[in-house]
Amino acid sequence: MTETTCVNERPTKTTAWQALCAFVLASALGACANMHGPLPAAIGPVADGPTRTSVAVVQRDWHTDICLRVHDVDVWVDALALGFDDATVLCFGFGERQFVVERRHDPLTMIGALMPSQATVLMTALRAAPEAAFGPQNVLEVPVDDAGLASVQRYLRASLETNAAGTPQRLADGPYTGSVYFAASGTYDALHTCNTWTARAVRSAGLNDVPDVLFASSLMREVRHALETKAPDGATRSAAASQ
Repeated sequence: MTETTCVNERPTKTTAWQALCAFVLASALGACANMHGPLPAAIGPVADGPTRTSVAVVQRDWHTDICLRVHDVDVWVDALALGFDDATVLCFGFGERQFVVERRHDPLTMIGALMPSQATVLMTALRAAPEAAFGPQNVLEVPVDDAGLASVQRYLRASLETNAAGTPQRLADGPYTGSVYFAASGTYDALHTCNTWTARAVRSAGLNDVPDVLFASSLMREVRHALETKAPDGATRSAAASQ
């Protein structure tokens, strides 16, 4: 895997315009919005046991992913990587379906993305650690126990649309080798972005203090703060902590 571009394209004037529109719309509709409808709710871990492993929160420009090591995942999640036999890490990110799958970037589509619209989850299979793929400064490792690992995978399952047999709906190959789009069970809008989805995944993993946020930088800041609060020595569990 050599390409590490975001689910959405790199920031441009149009993405800055989209972010501004999202902020205005969020401010106008925030009082009446149902923050728990379009996306699955975070699944709280049922226990607080010893740390087993970690999951990674990755920032890709203005988008975020959550990544799990293949040797940690259950059978259902492992089956999503069928055909990627050399993968060691699976990263998942949420996005608006027309924008990222159909690559429709016209003004009407971008305005429509601010309203509830169909969504997708992009899975990226990595052969290397997230720090190698995205840069250590863009990765935060979140320690998880068995309950947190199980809960974040239940959240992933709840986020994917499945057929009567329980099989996820594969939409298309992703934008680069080692990636694939799946149909999401939820919808995307100005108040439920890729970063809101990742925040709920992080809460499912056990960082209960991370709130729903709209922007990648806000999410990374909240995760760092939650890790510092949780760590006995106040040290951020980050691949970039020594930078």
